[in-house]
Amino acid sequence: MSSGHRQRDVEQQRPLLDGEEDDEEAAAERSSRSEAERRLWFIRDCCGMVCALITWSLVFFADFVVTFVMLLPSRSFWYAVVNGVLFNSLAVLALASHLRTMLTDPGAVPKGNATKKYMESLQLKPGEVVYKCPKCCSIKPERAHHCSICKRCIRKMDHHCPWVNNCVGEKNQRFFVLFTMYISMISSHALALCGYQFITCVRVQWRECSDFSPPVTMMLMIFLCMEALLFFTFTAVMFSTQLHSICNDETEIERLKNEKPTWERQTRWAGLRSVFGGPPSLLWVSPFAGLKLPTLLPRRSWKGGAEFSV
Repeated sequence: MSSGHRQRDVEQQRPLLDGEEDDEEAAAERSSRSEAERRLWFIRDCCGMVCALITWSLVFFADFVVTFVMLLPSRSFWYAVVNGVLFNSLAVLALASHLRTMLTDPGAVPKGNATKKYMESLQLKPGEVVYKCPKCCSIKPERAHHCSICKRCIRKMDHHCPWVNNCVGEKNQRFFVLFTMYISMISSHALALCGYQFITCVRVQWRECSDFSPPVTMMLMIFLCMEALLFFTFTAVMFSTQLHSICNDETEIERLKNEKPTWERQTRWAGLRSVFGGPPSLLWVSPFAGLKLPTLLPRRSWKGGAEFSV
């Protein structure tokens, strides 16, 4: 599309650009709706919700097998304590990262912001081109893409992941990276525990290495090994891909479309600091950093704040 066509695409919807100013009641309703969006973000997608539920179920299953099948029947007290604390801590961090990825606004552009007042606030120079999304009627910032599942334009959208029931974008990419990292860690830990448990059960009688019957113990361990191997491969690849994208300052969509960068790319350290926030510290690997409790009840004195993210 030429520049003239793009400019006309912005101006073609008269109700958005040339309509009369809304009355105070409509403006207040729109303001309250935007406040609700900032406090709560959740995608009502059946496939995504099922995938998220499956993810939590598989993590709980792995924790059950590790704790009750392998660690509690162990004769070594410190072996059970150390591995139990380590595995459960990583599982909590993985689930917390999953929650924050799912319930954090990934960087959605406000719907229907292509209004006359907003256009005037941009203070466009003569001949400057702006882009409007025809699906959500939003002025698209640079590097923003429309998600057909979220039905919003997302800033620096990398992809839509059904396992977290959300887009991975500008504001929640850090939590998605932590989620893939912790899942790959607990998967590798579960594989190591399964190998050690299998060797232990071969050396002694199977009835002495577990409180469950030998067939049940074997089936649970085989299923856990298959799950851990599959998830380790998937999340390790995703973790490496995300780090590569962050260091190159290029999203997955931009790489697949082979888009030539119209922006000045950041250096590797600058890209990592922009995603994880601040200089390197332990907060980089904590999904609880910056956590704020949601506003459950509306208050008249409430005028803004961070979006709802848990």
